[in-house]
Amino acid sequence: MTQGRTERGSERILVLNPGSTTTKLAVLEGEKCLFEDKLSHSKEELAQFSKMMDQLEYRKALIEKFLVDKNVPLASLAAVVARGGLMRPIVSGTYRVNAPMLDDVRRGVQGEHASNLGAVLASEIAAEAGVPSFVVDPPVVDELDPVARPSGLPEISRKSIVHALNVKAIARRAAGDLGRPLAELNMVVVHLGGGVSVCAIRGGRMVDVSNALSSGPFTPERAGALPTLELVSLCFSGQYTEGQIRKKLVGGGGLVAHLGSNSAVEVVGRIQAGDKRAELIMDAMIYQISKEIGAMGAALSGKVDAVVLTGGIAHNAYIVDRLKARVSFLGRVLVMPGEDEAQALALGCLRALRGDEEALEYPTTVAGADARA
Repeated sequence: MTQGRTERGSERILVLNPGSTTTKLAVLEGEKCLFEDKLSHSKEELAQFSKMMDQLEYRKALIEKFLVDKNVPLASLAAVVARGGLMRPIVSGTYRVNAPMLDDVRRGVQGEHASNLGAVLASEIAAEAGVPSFVVDPPVVDELDPVARPSGLPEISRKSIVHALNVKAIARRAAGDLGRPLAELNMVVVHLGGGVSVCAIRGGRMVDVSNALSSGPFTPERAGALPTLELVSLCFSGQYTEGQIRKKLVGGGGLVAHLGSNSAVEVVGRIQAGDKRAELIMDAMIYQISKEIGAMGAALSGKVDAVVLTGGIAHNAYIVDRLKARVSFLGRVLVMPGEDEAQALALGCLRALRGDEEALEYPTTVAGADARA
């Protein structure tokens, strides 16, 4: 497990975190961050790609330019680590990128999402550098209680697809702020970004979640849970193909569908300029997120030590203040804006490189519907 460090004489790691509207990049030497950046991708730039995987070369070119601009040659890297994608349900941990993983994210076995690009980008860049590639705590980490799985139809089970990497990192950080072991705490952790994850955390485990792709509140670019009979009618109206419906639900829903923008900052600016339609839709999104937080409080039997707001949108005072006003009855509300994902990815990679933790082999360690972790 020490190949990268031994051969390169360093622990320089390239961290890749592709999101729906950004590509986050970082270069770390061990635990120390040398460079980081967040490349934003506008709706217009992404409109040229019909499928998420079509963005591969576009994003790879931006990453390569970043490395050149920062004077980071590929030969200096010990490893490349990325946010994992929508692969099969798996237990928490660090995974070496392998052929079955690449096949599953390319095919989108659990759906299409920007995080699917992570393993492929890491694999291609690492191959050029001659170093290993990893993913850590991908969105499909599954720790659901059995009672959280059944839906109203036996053909459909509820799935855990959330911002697992940041949710787990922030849960550990919140436990530190509360001065108690994570194993003793109940928390509702809310990741606020292009997608929104609302997670019930009991003893460090995500025992119930709102699936960030197909349930929960609508978000800047996702439709969230919808009235089912009306959705069926829309699907069979003859106006849309299956692909077009999927695009409306993930990528073209939420604020994008209502207001033509996936930027919470822009929408709040419109509200402050007097746009009443923008105010209604934004407040409706906040209202739905609040309801989901309340539902996770019920999942924890009302025993909530803290509600934790994180993610990029947690920087937005308009949204945070209104969320706090609605959910503070549950308990203490902690606001931890941004994400610890680059550090969390790097630390998972370092544990594997140093031999402190065995890198898991995908897909032999599965969770959720396939097995119990």
